Parts: sequence; structure tokens; C-alpha cells
Amino acid sequence: MTQERAVFTSHTPMEWKKCYLDVILVPLSFFITIGYHVWLWQKVRKQPLTTIIGTNNRGRRLWVSTIMEDNDKKNILAVQTLRNTIMGATLMATTSILLCSGLAAVISSTYSVKRPINDTIYGAHGEFMVALKYVTLLLVFLASFMCHSLSIRFINQVNFLINCPPESTVTCEYVAELLEKGFTLNAVGNRLFYSALPIVLWIFGPVLVFVCSVTMVSMLYNLDFVFGSIKKEKMSEIPNGV
Repeated sequence: MTQERAVFTSHTPMEWKKCYLDVILVPLSFFITIGYHVWLWQKVRKQPLTTIIGTNNRGRRLWVSTIMEDNDKKNILAVQTLRNTIMGATLMATTSILLCSGLAAVISSTYSVKRPINDTIYGAHGEFMVALKYVTLLLVFLASFMCHSLSIRFINQVNFLINCPPESTVTCEYVAELLEKGFTLNAVGNRLFYSALPIVLWIFGPVLVFVCSVTMVSMLYNLDFVFGSIKKEKMSEIPNGV
């Protein structure tokens, strides 16, 4: 009993030295990414014209009303535009489910999850930790696939409803709402797909996860917001009542 306790005591600090970076850096990276997107969502709701997402949403609503008001001349344009969007979402959904299939094959392999990467410089690399990394990556790709699939569903509905005659009960507001849901789900699916990159790097160590998350948030910030003269120009072009 005393010998077992001594062995446990000697192994515990060693195990903690291996996994303490995973415990600290990986949740911190997730909190940075999630916190940024929560803040971005609040900006899109309260100050939409300061963000690319909110500005594009306003533009799509204007586009739907323009197409439906002059449907006889622009119906082919509407179908082609929506078809291109559906093709992009289909490509992302297919890529996500193929990656899910590959990860499922790796996880279910009898070769002990393809053996942990024992030459990792920092972080834990036991069998449980390696399995946790693969399962987390699998769940992210599955969530991305679900979002893209739902996006295709909504955009397909818009593809039919946008060509309804003006005297029908289908309004521009209803079609624009469906289109906005489709593009929102598409954006969420893309962001989940992007967030899989730090998890892939987690296989090689938690330090890379933190560096990749900070870099990715910085890049997304520059892509998600409208700055300077561009912001003033777009705010002046788009009416507030839209």
C-alpha cells in the first residue's frame, strides 16, 4: 500500500507538468474565440452598419425587394445568384462530412488512435488526451456540416419563393428573412470550420493552439468590421429605414 502511494505521488507531478499547458492555454484559446464572436454578434445586432455582416444583411434585403419588384426581368439573375451560394455551401458541407468520416475511422482504429504523438514538445500526449483532441475535432466538423446543411435548406426555399408573383401572399420581408437565416447559418458553419484549425494544431501542442487562436481572431477582426471612410460611405448609401 505504501509502495503504491509512493508511485502515485511520484507520477502525479510529472503528469501535471505534461498537461498543465493544455489545461490553461486550450480553454483560454476557446474563450478568446468564443468571446470575440459573442462581441461581434452584439455589434451586428446593435450597430449593424459598423460590421461587414450587418452591412451585407442590409444589402441582401434590398436585393430581395429589388428582385421581387421586377421579377419578370431579374428572375434568372436571382436563380443564378442563389445557385452559386448553394454550390458553395454544398462544397463546405461535403468537405466537413468527409473529414468527419476520416476522423471517425481514426478514432475507431484498433491501433490506439494511431498512437499518441510521443515527440510533442509541450503538453500531454497520452491516449486519453489524443482521443479527446480527435473527438473535439470531430464534433466541430459535425456542427459545421449541420449548419451548412440547414443553410442549403433555407436558400433552396428562397430559390422558389423569390419568383412568386407580386399578388401572392409571400412578402419580400418573409423571403428576406429566410435568406438572412440561410446566410447566417452559412457564416456560422464557416466559422466553425475555421475554428477547427487551432484544434488540429492542438495535436502538436497547446502553445500552437493559443498562437493560432490569437492570430485568427486578429485576422477576423480586420475582415469583420468596416473602418474609416468606407464605413461612412456605406452608412450614407444605405437608408436607415431598411
